[in-house]
Amino acid sequence: MLIEERHQKILDWLEEKGYISTDDIQEEFQVSYDSAKRDLRILEEKELLKRTRGGALPLRQVGIGRPKGNTARDIPAVKENYALIAKKAVSMLRSQDVIYITSGTVGYFMAQNISDEMTLRVCTNSIVVAEELRRKANVSVILIGGEMDDKGCCYDGFATDMIKKLRFDKCFLTSASISAEFGISMQRTAALSFYEALIKGSKQVIGLYPKEKIGFHSVVSIAPAESLDLMITDWDASEEDLKLFSEKGIRVEIVEKPAHVDA
Repeated sequence: MLIEERHQKILDWLEEKGYISTDDIQEEFQVSYDSAKRDLRILEEKELLKRTRGGALPLRQVGIGRPKGNTARDIPAVKENYALIAKKAVSMLRSQDVIYITSGTVGYFMAQNISDEMTLRVCTNSIVVAEELRRKANVSVILIGGEMDDKGCCYDGFATDMIKKLRFDKCFLTSASISAEFGISMQRTAALSFYEALIKGSKQVIGLYPKEKIGFHSVVSIAPAESLDLMITDWDASEEDLKLFSEKGIRVEIVEKPAHVDA
């Protein structure tokens, strides 16, 4: 197989599956590890994909969106890295904390994993996350209100006014994308004031960003990257991107790759 043909098949794989690992390339095309790495480097130099530690993502991918609907059945299937990032975030909680949990999918998994042994006050603007939290007798829930969007979340002026009246020990947030240059970004302007108030009212701001969201730009920058005190990501995030965040004074926590994950 010609190199050009292999490169096109790599791009086809990415379009279909959303991620390709060096192991995938070695197995599918019977090439060495060095050849697989070289293929991805060449394609990245042509601006056709974005490399991660162990593979590559489509160049335009900005991550999985917020859960839509108001039941657990509406939560999309996600990669294991989302769940592991959520568990890492939960491990940072302390009894009596007052926290904000993002409306993103990773926030739903945080709500699922909160221990019944820990007394918390949790604020969220998502009815999906709130529905999961209300089952826990040890958690007091503050649900931010206002005009809901189609995913059951509130970001409007009413929601922003309510957030301004609250203070949090820890704020766990995510967005469509994050980069050292463009900061925390998302597709719409509606949430800009909401996020500004949320960050201002939090003692510690913790970003929950799987590899799929790192190093990309969405439409609207809602805050600089250094608004985060800490970022939690996964084992396959780009080392180059993580170095840029560290240079901005952001502490980075990386969840370890499970033994059964090949990529």
